[in-house]
Amino acid sequence: MSEPPRGPAPTASRWLWIWGPAIAQMTAIFVASSIPNLTELPLDMPDYVGHFIGYFLLGALLVRALAGARWANLTSRVAAMAWAASAFYGATDEGHQAFVPGRSPSMRDWMTDAIGAAAAIGLAWVIATLVARQRARDRAV
Repeated sequence: MSEPPRGPAPTASRWLWIWGPAIAQMTAIFVASSIPNLTELPLDMPDYVGHFIGYFLLGALLVRALAGARWANLTSRVAAMAWAASAFYGATDEGHQAFVPGRSPSMRDWMTDAIGAAAAIGLAWVIATLVARQRARDRAV
């Protein structure tokens, strides 16, 4: 996929619509990581499942934001930036837990975070590719 042309800067409301969900997810992750002695997740979910889901959502929301909420803008560069940002946020989140009573950083948790984000970004890449192919077929008709 080629780089799309850049248009005018988005309005404040469009910026919030694009970036708000990713920022909200980052906030939710930070708040959850700030809970001391967190022993149980909702629905008796194992810890690694919670990490995977949380960062799957973050990866999807970051790739959406970085692509300007347009399938056509999802390039390999955008996907790489979304993964790097998700993985970096996961690393900082694990570091944050070192300062929360009853919590500790974990390499396994960070790896689960990074894999969850990669899964979402990979899924978005597949969808964007299918959308682009369908649009090309529609234009050819």
